[in-house]
Amino acid sequence: MRPILMKGHERPLTFLKYNREGDLLFSCAKDHNPTVWFADNGERLGTYRGHNGAVWCCDVSRDSMRLITGSADQTVKLWNVQTGAQLYSFNFDSPARSVDFSVGDKLAVITTDPFMGLPSTIQVKRIARDPNEQSSESVLTIKGPQGRINRVTWGPLNKTIISAGEDAVVRVWDTETGQLLKESDKETGHQKTVTSLSKSADGSHFLTGSLDKSAKLWDARTLTLIKTYVTERPVNACAISPLLDHVVIGGGQEAVHVTTTDRRAGKFEAKFFHKILQEEIGGVKGHFGPINALAFNPDGRSFSSGGEDGYVRLHHFDPDYFNIKM
Repeated sequence: MRPILMKGHERPLTFLKYNREGDLLFSCAKDHNPTVWFADNGERLGTYRGHNGAVWCCDVSRDSMRLITGSADQTVKLWNVQTGAQLYSFNFDSPARSVDFSVGDKLAVITTDPFMGLPSTIQVKRIARDPNEQSSESVLTIKGPQGRINRVTWGPLNKTIISAGEDAVVRVWDTETGQLLKESDKETGHQKTVTSLSKSADGSHFLTGSLDKSAKLWDARTLTLIKTYVTERPVNACAISPLLDHVVIGGGQEAVHVTTTDRRAGKFEAKFFHKILQEEIGGVKGHFGPINALAFNPDGRSFSSGGEDGYVRLHHFDPDYFNIKM
């Protein structure tokens, strides 16, 4: 399985997202320019220019026409995927950390960071069909969780919003009222910051990765803890295979704690676990820094990883990967 090395970002990667068909891969990094690539050969198609800060997160609409990006420049921008034109910019009073389109793409949920005394918020925006009719008003604003909310996503049928972040608690909110419906148990839940959240293909369960060196699988409706996967280092990224019962987990030290390049250069690996048996299946090495982003292609036949080293590595699985027996 020889990876395709995709070099286009000058700064560490923050997020990776495939479109629904799996032919395009969108990457976000700290270098202000979200980029789109061909997902089969890693060819760079173009960049979306307009942000003035690190881009933390993105999502792409079901028809692959619209891209939404959240950035440290305190804006969330909507883009035309094909032309790269900026369609709209939502302005906030603090950095935008996470963005997610609802099923149907009529709504987007956005989280903003705590900043200059302002608390973190979860905000829902209506997304207009026609960019000229787009309004900047929030349909719903939720305040409450302490610290940064690193990830937010829609629950089943857009009835709920699932959030997780610095206070290590996973929360489920009511989309209509903004009421807190459920939160993860302090004992069985994560002990440190939740860095990443990834839904299963059908949205019935989701995976969270945390600096407590574990990833956990939850039921999206009941917030029941289903499985826990334990690793040796902090988890920055995780993804669920849409094809096999596998999850992939990546991480490494926090950038702040990396002092020297040790002899294990290129040894930051994406680890594969069996989703049900919770056992490690294998790993894919290669990054020269912590892995900050992971994504499976919707067909489950390839995956990509983005690192602190500024590279995106695209891996097409060998045939024997599909015959792994546990």
